[in-house]
Amino acid sequence: MKLKIRTGDTVRIIAGDHKGVEGKVMTVDREKNKAIVEGANMVSKHQKPSAQNPQGGIVKKEAAIHISNLSLVDSKSGETTRVGYEMRDGKKVRFSKKSNEVI
Repeated sequence: MKLKIRTGDTVRIIAGDHKGVEGKVMTVDREKNKAIVEGANMVSKHQKPSAQNPQGGIVKKEAAIHISNLSLVDSKSGETTRVGYEMRDGKKVRFSKKSNEVI
């Protein structure tokens, strides 16, 4: 399956408990079709003390969200948009279907 969301894109969550939250994509897992969005879908993880974290305790971190629950935010209008691909000047580029701008 072709993933239309990449690392560094600004996305909005369109379904689930965190609906409406915007953030930047930190990582994308192509095998599981999931992405981690900065500041969204925060979960609490109990962590044992280690050399890096001598206190241990409860740590807040981002959990993965399925790609189908994310929508790309158009940089021009600030609204969600779909992504298309086409050939421009001999190169395959991604573009926003709302504003027809190259992403």
